[in-house]
Amino acid sequence: MNKTDRTPIKNRYDFVMLYDIENGNPNGDPDAGNMPRIDPETGHGIVTDVCIKRKIRNYVELIKPKEAGFEIYVKENIPLNKQHEKAYLAKKIEIPKREDAKNVDADTLHVLRRWMCDNFYDVRTFGAVMTTGVNCGQVRGPVQINFSRSIDPIVQQEVTITRITVTREEDEKTTEMGRKHIVPYALYRAEGYVSAKLANDETKGTGFSEEDLELLWEALVNMFEHDHSAARGKMAARKLYIFKHESELGNAPSHKLFEAITVEKTDKNSIPRRFEDYTVRVDAGRVPANVTLIEKL
Repeated sequence: MNKTDRTPIKNRYDFVMLYDIENGNPNGDPDAGNMPRIDPETGHGIVTDVCIKRKIRNYVELIKPKEAGFEIYVKENIPLNKQHEKAYLAKKIEIPKREDAKNVDADTLHVLRRWMCDNFYDVRTFGAVMTTGVNCGQVRGPVQINFSRSIDPIVQQEVTITRITVTREEDEKTTEMGRKHIVPYALYRAEGYVSAKLANDETKGTGFSEEDLELLWEALVNMFEHDHSAARGKMAARKLYIFKHESELGNAPSHKLFEAITVEKTDKNSIPRRFEDYTVRVDAGRVPANVTLIEKL
């Protein structure tokens, strides 16, 4: 991490991240028996933005436990309204009755939103709808991430597994059968955006800072290293390309910048089974002079 800098960011950023998986399930679909998510028309694999944001949250919580300003808002088994109540208690504002929650005045909501942004990293990064029951308003986050998509169609492979013990004492003493769903190998591409305007706007800005930005890049590079499991196989961040604009509103369309990064199989007739089976090309000619390309990996 760089030296602490709580100054809201002044530049717009866009980024492209490449990551891969080997013999694992990067993001199971509960509506399909937890099989890897897939585009039914093309067969390409999909990983949701929510999945990536969860890994970023987990990384921040891991390296900044109980550090002021870096609490995590969306946490397992903690009701969101309990998080909202912290803002009311900290600002000594009476928590309204449920039927009066929508009637909180604008000035009070501004104070509550500000406190939530100042104290929860994921609120000032991704935003949040905090109007549920205990009303803290709504925040539009400066960082947004698209669904990841695999470079090539994936194979959803089902693997049968056995267990040598049983669940209940009264069960017959036989082995039990189960299944795992894996992708033998796939390289995924995620694209994202960081809006300086949504970070430093005087009335609605979240205060997303230079320190927060460096933590975001750090999380994208390292989040898989602290998320390993048998179910997810071997996942690894491979490349992170960052486009830094000179201005807060940006100096080039993001989709044009993304076109500067292309990925394709090195051998068109082979089945890729490792990152080295792909060729990543960067066309610097597509990047205008007032945009800086930074390669983190």
